[in-house]
Amino acid sequence: MAFLSLRALTKRFGFVVAVNQANLDVTSGEFLVLVGESGCGKTTTLRLIAGLEIPDSGTIFIDGAPVNDVPVGRRSVQMIFQNFALWPHMKVFDDRGYTNLTLPLKVRKWSSDKISTFLLPLAQRLGIEDSFFQRKPSELSGGQQQRVALGRAMTTSPQILLMDEPLSNIDPPNRLKMRGEIKKFHQEHRLTTLYVTHNLADGMALADRIAVMRDGRFEQVDTPERLMRQPATNYVADFFRAEELRYRSISG
Repeated sequence: MAFLSLRALTKRFGFVVAVNQANLDVTSGEFLVLVGESGCGKTTTLRLIAGLEIPDSGTIFIDGAPVNDVPVGRRSVQMIFQNFALWPHMKVFDDRGYTNLTLPLKVRKWSSDKISTFLLPLAQRLGIEDSFFQRKPSELSGGQQQRVALGRAMTTSPQILLMDEPLSNIDPPNRLKMRGEIKKFHQEHRLTTLYVTHNLADGMALADRIAVMRDGRFEQVDTPERLMRQPATNYVADFFRAEELRYRSISG
């Protein structure tokens, strides 16, 4: 576990300010959900924390230490991408070789027996069926690839887990199951987790707190209950009202 702080974090892409003097504190072991309109800076914020983008100004702190200059692989941060980012030439799972699920554990010199004992129950819980094991990512559906991406991230034991729309390609029945597995995994390992979603129902079910972003800044960061009952700004109130109406129209 690790605590995370962003101080006056700014990232520009040409004339577009994607993240604008953003400040945020995430406590160790917290599950923080980021919501907001498309283009508000949610994904860019995750990429900055992961080290995949370099901030133009401001500082990222992990456990109180600045990490702006720390390379991606040394931050103890794992990110699940919206486009899965699986190794295209590797199969899903084989405890004897390097595959999408086993690679992080093989690098740590785990034995085949230990890998199987750890991964097989995890794969079953995530709905990664035995019939997927010998397939490559191109032979899987989008939802199946997303499950493998989740499984791989769960094997890396990072201090901070970043998730960018991890359930976007999962069908509704399996979405609820996967959401439950994400919550269970978080509770078991107490990773500091930041989770971007456009699905407010997912956010409300998972979050300790929700951060509402607007124009590259955090408009309000609070518990789901307080955001709904005590919105700090008209924007937050309107955002939750609009999301509630959208959810009713879909479910009704």
